[in-house]
Amino acid sequence: MAPINKSLARYPSLEGKTVLITGGATGIGEGFVEHFFDQGAKVAFFDIDTDAGEALADRLGAALTATQTRPMFLRVDLTDIDALRKGIDDVRAAFGPISVLVNNAANDKRHAIEDVTPDSYDAGIAVNIRHQFFAAQAVIDDMKRLGGGSIINLGSISWMLKQGNFPVYTTSKSAVQGMTRGLARDLGKFGIRVNTLVPGWVMTEKQKRLWLDEAGKEAIKQGQCIGGELLPAHLARAALFLASDDSSMITAQDIIVDGGWA
Repeated sequence: MAPINKSLARYPSLEGKTVLITGGATGIGEGFVEHFFDQGAKVAFFDIDTDAGEALADRLGAALTATQTRPMFLRVDLTDIDALRKGIDDVRAAFGPISVLVNNAANDKRHAIEDVTPDSYDAGIAVNIRHQFFAAQAVIDDMKRLGGGSIINLGSISWMLKQGNFPVYTTSKSAVQGMTRGLARDLGKFGIRVNTLVPGWVMTEKQKRLWLDEAGKEAIKQGQCIGGELLPAHLARAALFLASDDSSMITAQDIIVDGGWA
């Protein structure tokens, strides 16, 4: 990841808060971990990529300042809800009640309609939306005790653009925004804000390696109003705002960060 631009906004309200990020070892999630850590939050993150997760925690932990806490990495398979709940319990025991949840983890593996089976459909839903609900459910009591909190669910512009080749993924990601709005209504009376952060095509190493080709580059060029690459840091800056007290009256919203494509 590129160094964090120190001229960008600081959010004092994030200092010392416990922030949980799912899928935090690489890509967009790695950007979230880095930026929340830089703000002085106590950051915990889950992933199934043990090597990358431990390396990230070690890298950030090697340069702690007086106001920072070493990030906590736990290997958690988010499709195992019991394991997810235990991981959240472990974070709470180590860092205290969770104030911010960033539901980032997902898998945009391409797949054809005719190849989808009941089992693969259920697996796609599990990795792309089911864990978001159960992670939110598991932190609600923490946020109630704190007098409020912020839940940030990651969506996608893919279904808005009517993109094909991954129907279970687009089904899941469209449902995220409905889930966000329902949770926002139920949880608002406790001061808990729930929003969807909606990325465009973010140029992570995985996307470049697996999916980006010349046709994709041309689609980005034609689709985005602002030229250049959309990067994890662009999503992270929006997440910081949504997690901070600066956004205290923003809930049930879709915050699209895509260079103006959707």
